[in-house]
Amino acid sequence: MPADPAPGPKHKQFECSGCGAVLEFDPAQGLLKCTHCGHTEAVPAAPTGGISSHSLDEYVNRAAGQSVAPITEQALQAQCTGCGSVVHFEPPEVAGACPFCGANIVDQPKAADPLVAPDGVLPFRVEKEKALGEVRQWLQSRWFAPNALKRVARQEGIAGVYLPFWTYDSDTVSNYSGARGEHYYETETYTDNEGRTQTRQVMRTAWYPVTGQVSRAFQNVLVAASKSVAEKRLDALEPWDLEDLNPYEPAFLAGFKAQRYQLELPEGFEHAKRVMASQIQSDVRSDIGGDEQQVNEIDTAYLNSLFRHLLLPCWVGAYRFRGNLFQIVVNARTGEVQGERPFSAWKIAFLVITILAAIVLVSLFTKH
Repeated sequence: MPADPAPGPKHKQFECSGCGAVLEFDPAQGLLKCTHCGHTEAVPAAPTGGISSHSLDEYVNRAAGQSVAPITEQALQAQCTGCGSVVHFEPPEVAGACPFCGANIVDQPKAADPLVAPDGVLPFRVEKEKALGEVRQWLQSRWFAPNALKRVARQEGIAGVYLPFWTYDSDTVSNYSGARGEHYYETETYTDNEGRTQTRQVMRTAWYPVTGQVSRAFQNVLVAASKSVAEKRLDALEPWDLEDLNPYEPAFLAGFKAQRYQLELPEGFEHAKRVMASQIQSDVRSDIGGDEQQVNEIDTAYLNSLFRHLLLPCWVGAYRFRGNLFQIVVNARTGEVQGERPFSAWKIAFLVITILAAIVLVSLFTKH
């Protein structure tokens, strides 16, 4: 029987046993570290039993109030009026600037609303300074980037955020109809350029209608539940080392923010179906066989569907240039950087002028 997706909220106030100051999770050591005296403590041990998966059908069919809980007992949330993102954070952390659009969050924080409780978390592994170094290196490979982009590489330019993801497991059974194409060859007579009669082999295709059924068990189909970062950019951050997931423990969030999911669970499953459809189509073509395949229709049933709510770590920076928003995102497990940047018109113009001047000088030198 699948576990309930909404266990009671977990929270402890993480205070230093030495001086009473706040403890934050330290990616370098994988420990809680005091922000005042540097004392470290181990992250509380996770409960036994591993990371639970939950029945998607049971969640969808039950009352919403039975399926949700606050992310922690004392978490606050604030919504950015610029991009609409909702971020959770633990006091004494403050809302500050929105990591996704750079706007100052001016709305008064409130107690966090209930949500489908997280099941697993990948803790931060890449420290902020190392992430900044990766961003600077990424910037060096971007010619013609405006100076405004360089502000993202400063200490205050990026923020640590856990982004929400869904994973889905599902057993699929797909009935299909289509056609199998088999090649054969015929001898064709033709006249060449010199008027001589010649023969050649020409490939033809014979088509035969087919029907059949394929099945596949999908596991850990990962779907980003954030709309604040472009899907293609989040996809490019993969792979994630999901084999190192930890059961959800609020201590990992100490000192970081967590974004509330923007893609609801049923909507996320529809996205997962589109991901699965590509593999199912490949299975159908393989099952049809022959030299060519035509797929007319596929009808798929999704059985024993399960889900998990995961939090994956990123360093996120945002800036505006000439009224447009640009983002840089760093995978806080691998250091992979993905981002976008505009082209600086004056830098391009300067390069063109420099090249033209060099051509003129070379021409003059050659003449002399």
